[in-house]
Amino acid sequence: MGALMTAAPAHRWPVPPRDGYTVDDLFTLPDLPPHTELIDGSLVFVSPQRDFHSVVIDLLVSGLRRTAPSDWKVRREMTVEIDKRNGPEPDVSVVRAEAVQRRDQTYFRVADVTLAVEVVSPDSEARDYDTKPHKYAGAGIPHFWRVDMAGTDERAVVHTFELDPQARIYRSTGVHSECLKLSDPFEIDIDLTEIDRM
Repeated sequence: MGALMTAAPAHRWPVPPRDGYTVDDLFTLPDLPPHTELIDGSLVFVSPQRDFHSVVIDLLVSGLRRTAPSDWKVRREMTVEIDKRNGPEPDVSVVRAEAVQRRDQTYFRVADVTLAVEVVSPDSEARDYDTKPHKYAGAGIPHFWRVDMAGTDERAVVHTFELDPQARIYRSTGVHSECLKLSDPFEIDIDLTEIDRM
């Protein structure tokens, strides 16, 4: 009678601690996939992104860097430490210039962030519409943008929000599909139709 053989698992996933992971764990666990986020003590892995996601991030980063005053810096896909159990990674963040301290830096404190941007993907829709804006508002980030792909021409539509500091919720300040022209947190003028040439 032959011995029963079982295949060893191809990858050994980490077992979560009883009270969930912390931001410290997020930065020290070995072999986490790129762009892993921490939401309510749980690790969130990101699926491969669509071309739309990539070019919209590039468009917004270049437009924001072109218009940002010297006391603000624009960063893509960097962790924002909200508290010990939450370390989301906005697709684009605008942070205080003094918060950028060294090139090997891996995260920013939430108090240094004035704008968080999420580009919606099929696997992140619930987080981008509900979980993350709720977390960002509760933590006091003054501005939030959500970017959707809309229409048969697959255009970028940017929904802009501003924090109501008393209620700690976001209020809509506009929907932009051709041009993103704003005066807060600084003068911004981004031609959203540029995506067609990228």
